[in-house]
Amino acid sequence: MPISEYPTLTAAADAFAAGEVSAVALTEACLARIAAHDAALNSVIRLDAELARERAASLDAARSRGEALGPLAGVPMMHKDMYYREGRVSTCGSQIRKNFVAPITATALSRLDEAGAIDCGTLNMAEFAQNATGHNAHFGDCRNPWNTDYCTGGSSSGSGAAVAAGFVYAALGSDTGGSIRLPATMCGITGLKPTQTRVPRTGVMPLSFSFDNVGPLVRSAKDAARLLKVIAGRDELDPTSAREPVPDYEAALTGDLRGSRIAVIETYFLEDADAPVMAAFEAALEVLRGRGAEVTRIALPMMRAINACTAMISRVESATIHANWMRDRPQDYATHLSARIYAGYGVPGPTYVAALSMRGPLLRAFVAEALSAYDLVVTPTLRTRVPTRAETDADADMANWGRMMAASANTRPFNYLGLPTVSVPCGFDDRGLPVGLQLAGRPFAEARILAAADAFQRDTEWHMRAPNLA
Repeated sequence: MPISEYPTLTAAADAFAAGEVSAVALTEACLARIAAHDAALNSVIRLDAELARERAASLDAARSRGEALGPLAGVPMMHKDMYYREGRVSTCGSQIRKNFVAPITATALSRLDEAGAIDCGTLNMAEFAQNATGHNAHFGDCRNPWNTDYCTGGSSSGSGAAVAAGFVYAALGSDTGGSIRLPATMCGITGLKPTQTRVPRTGVMPLSFSFDNVGPLVRSAKDAARLLKVIAGRDELDPTSAREPVPDYEAALTGDLRGSRIAVIETYFLEDADAPVMAAFEAALEVLRGRGAEVTRIALPMMRAINACTAMISRVESATIHANWMRDRPQDYATHLSARIYAGYGVPGPTYVAALSMRGPLLRAFVAEALSAYDLVVTPTLRTRVPTRAETDADADMANWGRMMAASANTRPFNYLGLPTVSVPCGFDDRGLPVGLQLAGRPFAEARILAAADAFQRDTEWHMRAPNLA
């Protein structure tokens, strides 16, 4: 942790607001930890140390003058290197955008600035946010702080590793098929994919128009609640952003799950799950029961159709976004990524439109069968134990392609459905790597899923465990 007395975002923000710690002290502790340990993890692409120090000093001065400061004032953060900040390079983890200078600042970053957060720079990621494991042929793989031989999860690999390692208190990621929740589960932290349209995507490099989401990777559900309150809400620059009112998510964290009904979907999500994952999952269900929730097992035969539609849409939309570069600069893509994008050009137009047109009916069917009688559904975030980087490196051997793609099997469906989903740590496997619990709810029910995640974390300490970087 940067400062052991303030191990979470909310603890650090509250301590700064109370005058217990300075923004400079929090920032210097984070910068020192990065300097000492990031060579082993490769989580940082650009470190803006002096800018962060200047920002921290200005916040300390503002506090001393008695100025009103935001709910995240004094808290050091870094973000996935696909969030644009005007005048600074945003690589998107790629060779193609290695020198791209952003013309605008992402709305999410502007809102964090207004809330008093300190931006320390940008974080490593999978190239153009397109793999579930965190491999990067251009900037090098980000490495898991629990064991550097293993995957961090992707595509928000640096965000997961940096928060788990205590380099920063929070990091924004993006989630198109699991790219927030997978780094959260593999690195042992909390990751939230909000309802699609809940957070504006202005100034964020797109991957799939239909599935992209902006969200946080943090230590706890309480941290996610506070940060989401800041970044959520309508943005006129993003016509797809929702006009739905933004509630006080933190106020919903009562710890009381009495009367809550939780469904375990046994079809699809539990198939071929590893024994250590299932052991941690079953133990997590007992914790939820202990908090007063009623847990019921159900079957949903529609899951395979949802998974098939998800793959078709994301590949076609990615191929559309990358069409010019794929024609003019195909050599600048990693092998596995160009293969994935090329596949999008082979999907017939009517098939793509059919997959899009099924989205509404399948969402209605899913809600009717899983979220009308139940408040939440829970699954393992990742069915298998955390894989090694070697066994999922498709550039080194295309035979690894299947293992790389399988990582997102349990997360992808919720992008197609557009539902809010959070991953929290729920144990460790027999190799000492984290296991994640995924909770999903109705559209715009972030408060409900965060309340359940927070209740779980009140009775467990998995989210507070930190890797021994020494």
